[in-house]
Amino acid sequence: MRKRALLLGIGDLMLLALLPCCVRSTVAVLPSPSLPPATRIATPCPTSITELSRTPTPTETPTPVATLTETPTPAPTLTATPARVAAQVSRVVDGDTIEVNIAGRAYTVRYIGIDAPEAYGTTVERMAPEASAANEALVAGKTVYLEQDQSDTDKQGRLLRYVFVADLMVNAELVRQGYAWVRIYPPDVKYQSLFARMEQEARVAGRGLWASTPTATLSGTPQPGTCPQGCITPPPGCLIKGNISKSGERIYHVPGGQYYDKTTIDPSTGERWFCTEEEAIANGWRKSKR
Repeated sequence: MRKRALLLGIGDLMLLALLPCCVRSTVAVLPSPSLPPATRIATPCPTSITELSRTPTPTETPTPVATLTETPTPAPTLTATPARVAAQVSRVVDGDTIEVNIAGRAYTVRYIGIDAPEAYGTTVERMAPEASAANEALVAGKTVYLEQDQSDTDKQGRLLRYVFVADLMVNAELVRQGYAWVRIYPPDVKYQSLFARMEQEARVAGRGLWASTPTATLSGTPQPGTCPQGCITPPPGCLIKGNISKSGERIYHVPGGQYYDKTTIDPSTGERWFCTEEEAIANGWRKSKR
């Protein structure tokens, strides 16, 4: 009898679990001895007897998605351009020298890396007027920008600078047009490769200084008694020494001059021998004052 009552009690409980929640709520449920009377447990209604015996599936805890922190790409570092100082051109002295005004002060500026033909007193080097006119056409009355290399001034106190009009370097342009030779003096060598290319272009095109005087070469053989472009080895009777000073000046010395015997000619540096003073002057040399 007790067994039947126990089986009946289990069946009643299972049927009770199948009743709708609204009906079940009207059935008195005795308080559990393990819980306080005021404690009520909300349980969802099962849909079948099978569901009553099913082991509950553990709730899956979602795996957190790793948050990627984007590392910003650093901006490319820009190489600063060399500092250039603005100056107002007040006067063009010659083919490679100008006078400028910087913040109310007057300065003389000598172009770095080049040497243009010049006039000394009554001696006017070949192409000197043309070189001066070309320089004037490029910079006269304009605002220019001066860039320093390693040296600040020369022995005469002139500023040594690369001179720009907008993005055009005047030094290189005068060489390209054939109105100046390349003259590089360390440590101011920043643009020497550019100057060399510009001079080669002028020579090939036959511009300015290269228009009517082919460049002398070590293998060239001059005509007897003449050195129209300067000689590497002097022919008989050609005794004029075309020297280049440490400051880049082309000075020729004639026999009997104060420095004639002390002067040696090194063709590898551009120095030459001449037969006449006219030849030396035509190639850009001036006569020594002593």
